[in-house]
Amino acid sequence: MRILILKPSALGDVVQALPVARLLRRFHPGAEIDWWIESRLAPLLEHDPDITRLVLFHRQRWSAPWRWHEAVRSILELRAARYDLVLDLQALARSSLVAWLSNPKLIVGLDDPREGAPAFYDVRVPRPSARAHAIDWYLDVLRTIHVPVGWDFEWLPKKPDAAARLEALMPENETQWIAIQPGANWANKRWPPEHFAALVKHVSSVVSNVRFVILGSGADRALGRIVCSAAPERCMDMTGQTTLPELVECLRRCIILVGNDSGPMHIAAALGKPVIALFGPTDPSRTGPYGQTDRVLQLDLPCVPCMSKRCRISRRMACLRDLSPDIVARVLIDSVASRSPGAIQTRA
Repeated sequence: MRILILKPSALGDVVQALPVARLLRRFHPGAEIDWWIESRLAPLLEHDPDITRLVLFHRQRWSAPWRWHEAVRSILELRAARYDLVLDLQALARSSLVAWLSNPKLIVGLDDPREGAPAFYDVRVPRPSARAHAIDWYLDVLRTIHVPVGWDFEWLPKKPDAAARLEALMPENETQWIAIQPGANWANKRWPPEHFAALVKHVSSVVSNVRFVILGSGADRALGRIVCSAAPERCMDMTGQTTLPELVECLRRCIILVGNDSGPMHIAAALGKPVIALFGPTDPSRTGPYGQTDRVLQLDLPCVPCMSKRCRISRRMACLRDLSPDIVARVLIDSVASRSPGAIQTRA
């Protein structure tokens, strides 16, 4: 049996869809399971035990008309694979067209009408409820094709090479590492970096055996510098310095993550790490840290959640700016203390 999963991006979405591959492999141990993924995210799934082959989608490269022949060649290769089943977990115009052009025996996809994708499917899977989490929707796709759903799998298997590098940077000792994620794809999903800095300063002033690792892409370096400036001796700035496997292993080493609605938040949740998620315009019931929505901090404002990439109220980004660093600090200190009783040494 040959199966193709379409979930090219973004980082958090790919992580949330991984249980589909895990459960397909358990139910169809001899199947060839391929994954169509944006090329920049491919390192996350390279050498994955449950994925046979990565089919790369070069989104930026193929945006140039003189490279469209490469995209056509990729589609022809998909058709030649003669897939028995294609699962479109992206449910956008591009992914649904790829599903249809690959010419499989059966196409199953999310019944999301935003870009007309369901018109290309043989089987449409409705969202379980209006506010159902994305992962629960993906799992319903499996139930629709009679694949049993359970949780007896490792969501993100350890990457030894990446783990070795992180062990050298963050050795096992009495230090408790806290991950800080100040970036996010949408500017209005970012808790102000000055608030993160105040959080780090506050916690550093009362807890003696924690250090902070600041995570993010190269685009987040300016944010990382602001956060680290609050307590440079207690912070390690890793923005723009980790591969995707190293990001996973860094979070595996940490005891908790504080961050925005972002890919690292979903990685931490997949690793079973406690997450203090700071939400503004988006809906945590749909895209929050899976199984940890009780840890989400979100203000109850009339405009929340607006689900918009641009803030349109007069007090710009009040949903995040008004979330006090003192409140987040109290939640963080309590969370660390409850996770490691006796390990936190509070200064007098």
